[in-house]
Amino acid sequence: MFKKGGEMDVKVWMYLVYLAVSIGLTVWVARALSRNGLVFLEEVFADRRLADAVNSLLVVGFYLLNLGYVTVAMKHADPVTTTSQALEELSMKVGWVLLVLGLLHFFNVFALGRYRRSRLRQLAPHPPIAPVGHLPVQPGTRPVGPAMAGPGMPGLATGGPAQAGPTPPPPAR
Repeated sequence: MFKKGGEMDVKVWMYLVYLAVSIGLTVWVARALSRNGLVFLEEVFADRRLADAVNSLLVVGFYLLNLGYVTVAMKHADPVTTTSQALEELSMKVGWVLLVLGLLHFFNVFALGRYRRSRLRQLAPHPPIAPVGHLPVQPGTRPVGPAMAGPGMPGLATGGPAQAGPTPPPPAR
């Protein structure tokens, strides 16, 4: 940790700066996402209490994942003897932290967006859909379909094209 004369090793300084920058970025991004994401979560869940709870859980998960990555990625096996080596390694480590932060953010937004679309689809009124195999009746024609088709009647049962003619008058009484 210390060199002769009481000076701290360059690698130790690199680790300290890396931790300070990474933890600072993690806290800043978590607060920003928590504050600004709450509006989005309220829209997604349509329930303030649930949105607050999910927001808190996401922040905790965000801290755990990112700070876990920061600590795992801190180790550097090669010796760091110069300031330029330390800055190069520091930039790589902080760059990876930023990439992980960005990926976690986009994954959360993607997952919550999918959940929101699914919920909106479930809540949307469904338009009436005509039953499969039935055609709408044209004015002035009689309907022809599987139930009406029979021997001598063109339609689906005989395999021929359904030819609709004029509607016959109702039977006289």
